[in-house]
Amino acid sequence: MQVPTRTDTSSILDRVIRREVHRENGLRAWEALLRAHATLLRQLALEIAEETGTTLGDFDVLAQLANAGGRLRMTELAEKVFSSRSGLTRRIDKLEDEGLIKRTGVEGDGRGVTVKLTQSGVERLKQIAPVHLRGISKHFVERLSDQELATLERALNKVIVDCKFG
Repeated sequence: MQVPTRTDTSSILDRVIRREVHRENGLRAWEALLRAHATLLRQLALEIAEETGTTLGDFDVLAQLANAGGRLRMTELAEKVFSSRSGLTRRIDKLEDEGLIKRTGVEGDGRGVTVKLTQSGVERLKQIAPVHLRGISKHFVERLSDQELATLERALNKVIVDCKFG
């Protein structure tokens, strides 16, 4: 059995790309979006960890709870955070052990679980949020003009509206 060479596999991929992505700049834009997203998240995660000792994922959970008024059902929280369900369960266990959140049952629903932000969680969030927001400003907002930001927002909102889960 002969293994395809790099050139063979590259030409196969090129043909598929030309067939499936009808605008040449579309794939380049997509790749730039993915690289920018990954780069920004790595940078923000590094800064939060260095300055506060907290992970970006922990901050995400605390921020989602705060944005929801301090409490969410576990299923709602799972839809909002950037974690897998199993990863979220481990994260919630850790945050609860640290006293930043409290889990309780849902009255009338034997399987339902509510996650509530504690006062310690609010205090930790107040420590992390400025670091996160400074990073967003420095690494994203300040690098783009107001017009570029508005164009990017409109374009990405179009994508969100058109997607099934947006």
